[in-house]
Amino acid sequence: MAHFAKVVNNIVTNVIVAEPEFFETFVDTSPGKWIQTSYNTYGGVHYNPETKEPSADQSKALRKNYASIGHTYDAVRDAFIPPKPFASWLLDEETCQWNAPVVIPTDDKQYRWEEESLSWVEK
Repeated sequence: MAHFAKVVNNIVTNVIVAEPEFFETFVDTSPGKWIQTSYNTYGGVHYNPETKEPSADQSKALRKNYASIGHTYDAVRDAFIPPKPFASWLLDEETCQWNAPVVIPTDDKQYRWEEESLSWVEK
């Protein structure tokens, strides 16, 4: 089985699981188009679903990220991009993921992003 995202005006409106052959006979007269997405792709890397490690076969990585409702499809990048979480965050062109303008601390504590101060605040 494969995953497909319905894209209308560059926004994902639905995601289904179907055999690729399904679309040979499927008739959908609603606006938009169906684009295949990979459930195990994140940040341009395909992960083995059993080990959660990067797959040896990276040809399975489709469109940078698994599509979810509300994501944007960028045809130029051929990528699904999640919604921007905060106004200050920047898009990583390589992974099509959003990054905070300040790197999160790596001290084993839990943090949340505070947009007003543009900083990570300990939970």
